[in-house]
Amino acid sequence: MARFLGCRGSSLNIVAILGVLMPGIMSVGYNAASLGGVLTFNAFEAQFPDIDVTHSENSSHTSTLQGTVVAVYAIGGFLGTFSCIWLGDILGRRRMIMAASVVQILGATLNATAYSLTQLVVSRVIIGVGTGAILATIPLWQSEISPAHRRGAHVVTKGVFSGIGCALALFLEYGMSFMKGSITWRLPSAFPMFLSFVILGFMFCLPESPRWLLCQNRVPEAREILAALENASADSDVVESRIKEVQSSLDLAGNNASLARLYNMGPQRTFHRAILAMGGMIFVQLTGSTVTTFYTTEIFEKDLLLDESTSRLLAGAYQLVGPIGGIVSVLTIEVVGRRKLMMLSATGNALCLALVAGLGSQAANITSAHAAIFFIFLFHFSYIIGFGGIPYLYATELAPLHLRTTINSISISMSWAFSILIANVTPIAFNNMGQKYFFIFAAFNASIVPIVYYLFPETSGRELEEIDEIFTISNSMFDVVKRAKELPKRQPNDVLIEEKLKSGLTVTAVPV
Repeated sequence: MARFLGCRGSSLNIVAILGVLMPGIMSVGYNAASLGGVLTFNAFEAQFPDIDVTHSENSSHTSTLQGTVVAVYAIGGFLGTFSCIWLGDILGRRRMIMAASVVQILGATLNATAYSLTQLVVSRVIIGVGTGAILATIPLWQSEISPAHRRGAHVVTKGVFSGIGCALALFLEYGMSFMKGSITWRLPSAFPMFLSFVILGFMFCLPESPRWLLCQNRVPEAREILAALENASADSDVVESRIKEVQSSLDLAGNNASLARLYNMGPQRTFHRAILAMGGMIFVQLTGSTVTTFYTTEIFEKDLLLDESTSRLLAGAYQLVGPIGGIVSVLTIEVVGRRKLMMLSATGNALCLALVAGLGSQAANITSAHAAIFFIFLFHFSYIIGFGGIPYLYATELAPLHLRTTINSISISMSWAFSILIANVTPIAFNNMGQKYFFIFAAFNASIVPIVYYLFPETSGRELEEIDEIFTISNSMFDVVKRAKELPKRQPNDVLIEEKLKSGLTVTAVPV
């Protein structure tokens, strides 16, 4: 068989997107939505009566336990992502993705065969571990093999595929709701195995990240892969230029890639960049998307008083809005830019959730309930445009190469940590506050807008090594947005870089 399935240039990137990014991110979305969709199945409630809120005599206690069972998936996700801090650079992108897929297969097998609450919990943790490692590695790998002018569009397809995965889970569960017995929830629980096998099959044939190879001093392999990605000869000027840019960036950072370096500024403002990457990933949770993804069916059925069949159908339709918003993001991200899409999205999210909170608290009024449903759908469309994929893209773009895996993994781990908290609190909050709970997330979204405006630089259309230059010539956390606007694309400001290196900032303390 020809190397990389005989693909080169843009065709190689397309195969990577369809063969790895698509099934990988679909599995992330599927796993996030699948448990919430089966919680009210009669067969599921009979199998796990301890988390059956509908028939519980102590709904407060059962809601808390149910929230914990849902949240253990996020705990696994946190552990899987956090493990990439060390394993990601040891195994490389390819082997990390394949290992994560195997873990996901194991977790799905245990989930589909669960007969006790303990086995269900363990299976959800293992699925989370695999999902977390996939989420931490696949967008990173894709960003490192994509050309600068298409990197944003390639990586933010995450929003499209995640939405398709969520919708697939809920529509499959809607179809299974007309059947009887444990197959109604066991078959949907087994489906992620198929997606994981697809990832494994393609990953065996696709290239390692050339930037990771250069970090390992495996220059000949990196040269061959760059030639395939650029559709050029291995000794061409464009390949040689890419190699020199990466090596220059590594030289500037130094050879020490230890975790301790994360807390120093250095010439590349490492700590500053880590804070921005983490902040972007925390935004994902503060938007309120975790609440609507984990509990979509329950929101429609128990809070907006719709019947079970209608609730499941609407939950699946709700997730289909995601791919539409994702397509808008893919088509506009390189033209409009990362910053503007995030600010527009956060503004739309705040307005939609405020209206959901106000209208949804009057669910007895059928008109108000229907209006609340409309704004829940509109919220999901707005959310995906700015936060479905951009924070994951930012986390890979903002991090310097020598700490890219570390910063990316820690950033996504922070997102999982907030997801754990929100998944635990949400059943209790709905029990006590109802739809007014969404007012909290409306306020969070409103606060995101000024933070992005003043602190997040635009990275659209720049090589990853150019982003290093933006931070190198910046003097403070408030200076980087201005520097990103001023620095011409692909014209390094060598004088300023040299001056900064001479000024002794290689081990500057943390002050931001």
